[in-house]
Amino acid sequence: MPARVVGEIQSFADLSILPGESAPERVLENCNGFDALICTLMNKVTADFIDRLPPSIRLVATYSVGIDHIDLRALQARRIALVNTPDVFTEATADIAWLLLLGAARRASEAEALLRSGMWTGWEPNQLVGTDIHGSTLGILGFGRIGRAVARRAAGFGMNILTSVRSSSAGDPPPPGTIICSSMEEVLAGSDFLSLHLPLTEETQNWLNAERIASMKSGAIVINTARGGLIDETALIAALQSGKLGGAGLDVFVGEPDIRRDLVEAPNTFLLPHLGSATRRAREGMGLSLARDIAAFFAGRPVENGVGVSK
Repeated sequence: MPARVVGEIQSFADLSILPGESAPERVLENCNGFDALICTLMNKVTADFIDRLPPSIRLVATYSVGIDHIDLRALQARRIALVNTPDVFTEATADIAWLLLLGAARRASEAEALLRSGMWTGWEPNQLVGTDIHGSTLGILGFGRIGRAVARRAAGFGMNILTSVRSSSAGDPPPPGTIICSSMEEVLAGSDFLSLHLPLTEETQNWLNAERIASMKSGAIVINTARGGLIDETALIAALQSGKLGGAGLDVFVGEPDIRRDLVEAPNTFLLPHLGSATRRAREGMGLSLARDIAAFFAGRPVENGVGVSK
């Protein structure tokens, strides 16, 4: 964690830090006598892991907004509280979504590779021709804080915006001219670009599958900064290879950090290693948010970002 975060937690608690890749057995061995456990989305906090936590653990704090790596029912069964870090990295993640959109649309990976290879021979009329952004239609699925932040950026680029809001969402109102569609499928059919900001649940696992991709515009570009499991990667790769999709900008993957080789080698892709929150301000903000909630929990005060059972 950032040094400022470590210092903040050490100001009120004894802190033991293990390498991020530590095996579950080692984590469990080091939890004895501790009151709280901080994890990241790379740590699978399964039912078996939770069942084996020592009775001293009363709080799990995840250094993420997503909680799909944690078995919530098992936590509730043990009456262990959970806090996460929403709202801290909205703008940073929206920036990455926009980087992915620009990179995929304008074939940035291919262009940089050509330049760095020393094989570029000069400007040509048909060289690495990409997709227009201005005046195109961006579909946004998941219209919470990050989705709305992406919409604001799209409005600045003169894009038309489609979304489907199934319930009231926190955050700023949508930009003027945003069209609220009756279903997510309607968003799919009308979008030149599609940006995913849905949570990963049983209902959204592999949501963007072959059937839904087939309903999209030919040449559409898919952007994903949410969770890799939202997309059926086999169907995505086939659509990229056939030309059905014009490209993909991805910051998240199924089974990361082990990424499918055929996805890495698929045409018209712009790929990043899960950098959505990777700014100094966002990463410090995430840690300081956890520190405040950990301190509040053990002082008997309300936490800001509690999930599930309370103290």
